[in-house]
Amino acid sequence: MSSVISIAALLAGSGLLLLAGGLHGLLLPLAGLAQGFSDASLGLLGAGWALGFMGGCLAVPLIVKRVGHVRSFGALASLAAITVLLNLLFIDAAVWIVLRAISGFCFSGAAMIVESWLNERSTAETRGRIFGLYTMINLAATTAGQMLLTLGSASGYFFFVLGSIIYSLSLLPTALSTAASPQPLTQAKLDPKQLWRNSPIAVVAVFMAGVSNGSFGTLGAVYGRHIGLDIPQIAIMMSLALLAGAMVQIPVGMLSDRLDRRLVLVGLAVTAMSLGSSLSLIGGNDPVVTIALIAAFGGVIYSMYPVIVAHASDHAEPGDFLRISGGLLLIFGTGTMVGPLLASGLMTFTYPGALFQVTAAAHLSMMLFAIWRIRQRAPVKTEDKSDFLPVLTTAQTTTPETVVLDPRTEVDETGGDI
Repeated sequence: MSSVISIAALLAGSGLLLLAGGLHGLLLPLAGLAQGFSDASLGLLGAGWALGFMGGCLAVPLIVKRVGHVRSFGALASLAAITVLLNLLFIDAAVWIVLRAISGFCFSGAAMIVESWLNERSTAETRGRIFGLYTMINLAATTAGQMLLTLGSASGYFFFVLGSIIYSLSLLPTALSTAASPQPLTQAKLDPKQLWRNSPIAVVAVFMAGVSNGSFGTLGAVYGRHIGLDIPQIAIMMSLALLAGAMVQIPVGMLSDRLDRRLVLVGLAVTAMSLGSSLSLIGGNDPVVTIALIAAFGGVIYSMYPVIVAHASDHAEPGDFLRISGGLLLIFGTGTMVGPLLASGLMTFTYPGALFQVTAAAHLSMMLFAIWRIRQRAPVKTEDKSDFLPVLTTAQTTTPETVVLDPRTEVDETGGDI
């Protein structure tokens, strides 16, 4: 209990950051549609976010090294608040894409700084509890941010101003904290050869999961609007998908601890492919059926990333989990950048359900490669497996510091690169 009290302010700051991020992430595509932006432009919003997010993961550790944690967090949270308001001043798709990239940069950097404080406050005995509590708060805050849109119209100024206020409020817990600054932030680096040697299926699957999650996270609301759902229905739909993902991870994780994780991944891919194919065909004839299918779809696709990371961890040498999971994070981020571009282009030239044709193609590729790898490599024995841990992954919410906070990570005392 004392460990939770000591980090309450940091968790509050993180919750506010995720609350604003959840609101802003769902608001922009809906507001863009109301302004007449094309599906292709809305897809570029998602790609811009992913590009900025990965840029923040790479660059913010260098900024923090120069000016410190508190100043860096203040600058990033303030800039994030400003970009939300600039969306109101410049109603232009190209400007919004640039602003979305800046938002992604600020969000990832601010999240990394909060997580580095949490890492500093956690011990080997408390890290698991802190990681679990942090994941729960992030889930609740992101869901609450999306559900705020049930209270009004996405085409007005209210939610933009509210999002900016919440980003600004996230400054207070860290700005008023008397805690000493933590160690330097962890910087992710990509070593494709090491990742491929460790687990080829993890490399392919995490990229395809990024394509799927990025496409759905960016354009799911656009799909909902095109098939006739109203704003509250879309907010409920996207929130249920996220909540289902959190709930399904537990039984999926237990199953993957007992079976070959690649078989579990094949099962998830087949299920997601079937659900996606159904969604691409049914349209919006029955909103209840559509929302139920979307919830099931979210439950499946948001369960894939932690299974992939756990499988890669099974094959990692002692002390290599941090480096491998950090590399997988960058590959996942690349997928979240590519996915919205592919899906929005196909939606522009065909029909809204084409979104789920892209996700189905990604899951088919994942399934086929996993089946091939099952024939090439023996499964890991149950007693040699690492622990499965749930991870919240929407379009892009996991940073290198989240990986450090993961209890499976063996962290050195000085931080550094992964």
